[in-house]
Formats: sequence, structure tokens, C-alpha cells
Amino acid sequence: MKTATNKRKVCVVVNSRANYGRIKTVMAAVREHPELELRIILGASALLYRFGNVRQIIEDDGFTPDATVYSIVEGETPTTMAKSTGMAIMELATLFENMEPDIVLTVADRFETMATAVAASYMNIRLAHTQGGEVTGSIDESVRHAVTKLSHIHFPATKKSAENLVRMGEQADTVFWTGCPAIDVVAQLDLSLPNDIFERYKGVGPSIDPNKPYITVLQHPVTTEYGEGFVQINKTLKAVEAIRMQTVWLWPNVDAGSDDVSKGLRVYREQNNPDYIHFYRNFSVEDYARLIANSKCLLGNSSSALREGSFLGVPAVSIGTRQLGREHGDNVIWTAYDSGEIEAAVRKQIDHGVFERSELFGDGNAGTRIAEHLATADIRIQKRLAY
Repeated sequence: MKTATNKRKVCVVVNSRANYGRIKTVMAAVREHPELELRIILGASALLYRFGNVRQIIEDDGFTPDATVYSIVEGETPTTMAKSTGMAIMELATLFENMEPDIVLTVADRFETMATAVAASYMNIRLAHTQGGEVTGSIDESVRHAVTKLSHIHFPATKKSAENLVRMGEQADTVFWTGCPAIDVVAQLDLSLPNDIFERYKGVGPSIDPNKPYITVLQHPVTTEYGEGFVQINKTLKAVEAIRMQTVWLWPNVDAGSDDVSKGLRVYREQNNPDYIHFYRNFSVEDYARLIANSKCLLGNSSSALREGSFLGVPAVSIGTRQLGREHGDNVIWTAYDSGEIEAAVRKQIDHGVFERSELFGDGNAGTRIAEHLATADIRIQKRLAY
């Protein structure tokens, strides 16, 4: 299972801005490992400008993609998600055939992850999976566990997740509790907020003063609640309007329902012209960590509120069902899609201030652990249920 250079060729598929944030340190560790050879495929929303210009961020970090996969069918509906998954399977199969990787590494639970897993497993390529065994809402819950059953080696972020994988019938010697690679970036970073951070990323809206308090909002569509995104985002907007603190608002991802959420944001912006909200497409992995580390509250339904947020002790409010059931630290309050409840929770978190830091999702060394396992583990292609 090694190339002519006696190295294992590891192919990482980067599909989105969040996906890259949770695999960047693994990519760096694989590139630096003497027994591994890194290959990068860039695809899906990571190639679309309106979802963050991830290609530029990756290249600025010193990585050069070996191939690209254009697979997103525009529309952001359940139908286009299914079609995008199918297109990605076909394109990735061709790339895997040409690149001949020994191992394909895929991340978490997005629909693009499913495409990677199907293509690699059907082609008898050993599949490695990070962040399996977690529990959440949305279609991500189903995708994550399906990818687990297609994967040959597992790198869960928490101890409980590792135990869940074994209870799901995965053989214990294929499960390695490594922590979440997203924590690596936070743990190694100077978290001071640069004075020009808000100017560099441009965006739309009034200027944000980095020396004054602000909240950060990142709310994605919930695929299993498709059609409700417009109403849901307006509940959050109403709560933020009542608080009227400087607000850094990031654009939603490409999941089904994204258009409804985006429409809600655009309509509100055009009708109200808020003088306290600035909308951004994306931040680099490091600047996003700095952004949330210095926020008075992180609001929405992104898992970063639970992962990086718990490690940093950032006060967070998680809205709705998208993260429901996921492990979390004391820094999180949960609310329904109710503007009054959201407002009250945010005010409570702002008053509380920073929480005690937690290493629930890792200690900052996941990347090097994963690279070492990729280099040394005996990864069997034949799977068996183990109960």
C-alpha cells in the first residue's frame, strides 16, 4: 500500500470552507510526514466564489490543489443536493483512478463527504474518516453514520464518539480517538484581533470597530426543515435587532434551503439598512478563530460554537435542531426559533462573559496524531461487523 517512493499516498478532498478548517492541520501534518505523500482535490462549494473563495485561502496557506471537481448543481434544494452528490461520485471516481491514492481522507458529514466515501469504497481504496460517531440533527446525522459504515479507519473527535463507533459495529482497532483538527488551529494561534481584520474581508454593511463589543452570527439552513429557512432566519434577525450590538454576520453554506436563508438576509438588509450588521462571505481559518475568540457571543447553528467555542470558552447560543444532540461544553445555551428566547439567551451569555475552557473536542494535536496513524496503521479493506 505504498507508492514507488515508498510513501503512502493520501488524498484529501476539500469541499467547503468549514471542511477545510477541520482538515487543514492534518493536510500540513501529512505533507510533512516522511512516510506520506499529500494529494489534494478541491471541489463543490470550495470552488464557488459566493461561498468564500476557499481556493484562494488554501493557496495562500501554501497548498496547491492537484485536481478540481465542479459538481454543485445550483438551486440549493434537496433535489440539487442529491444530483450534486451523484455528479461528485462520477467525477471523483475518475480522479481517484488517475491519482491512484493509497488512502482517501474525508471529513465529517456533508453531502459531498458522502460522494467521496461512495467513490473511494467502491474502488477498493482505503477510506479514512474524521469526526464520526457524533450525534446531531439535520441530514448530517444520517450522512455521518453512512460514511462511517463505508470507512476503514476512523478518527473521532471525542471519547464518547469513539465509543459510539464501536457500538455501531466498527472494529475497535480501527478507531483512534485523536481529537478534532479544528482545535489545533485555535490551540496554536495568537488570538489577538488585528485592527484591520474587518476591513481586509470587505463584505457589505457599516464598518465594525474591533475595539468595541460585537457578536458573531452564523446560521445555516437545516435540510430536514427545508422550506422553513426564511422564517427561521427572520427570528434571529429580530433578536439581533433588539440587541443592536455590532454584529458580524457570515453567509450560510450551500445546503438545501440556503437560498431561503440568503433571501431573508437580503430582504432585511434592503428594507432596514441596519447600521450595526456587517455581512461577510468568509474568513481564513485563523482569522475566523480570532473572530469568535473575541466575540461577546457566537450565535446561530454552526458546530464551531460547540467545537472551537468550547475550547475557547466563548459564550454561544445554538438555535434550533441542527446541532441538537452534539456534545458541548458549558458555554452553550440552546433555544428554539423564537426571537424573544434567542434575545434573552444572547443577553444572558453577554452578561456571563468568558467560560472555562474545555478540551472536550481535543487538545490541539489531532493533526499529527492522524498523520501518524495514516502512516503506520494496518488498514484492512475488508470490513466486518464487530459486536
